[in-house]
Amino acid sequence: MVAFVLAFSVAACAPISGRETPGEYIDDAAITTKVKAAIINELGMKEISVETMQNVVQLSGFVDSAQIKARAGEIARGVSGVNSVRNNLVLR
Repeated sequence: MVAFVLAFSVAACAPISGRETPGEYIDDAAITTKVKAAIINELGMKEISVETMQNVVQLSGFVDSAQIKARAGEIARGVSGVNSVRNNLVLR
């Protein structure tokens, strides 16, 4: 029974491997949600992909202007909990 519980516990942690704690994974998911919502609310762009790992936000996708790219980065930096932003948006 103990072996089953241990095996299940390890398997449950598989989606968050590479992270320090399950809490960090949840924090990153919350940051991703906040950044996506802020970008959609201000720019109306659902096409921008947002990923967060250890409070570092990565933006990716295609945008039509350098101004939109810069503004998306500013929006992401303004979200509470974001340490830095990797703005990998590409101009079409």
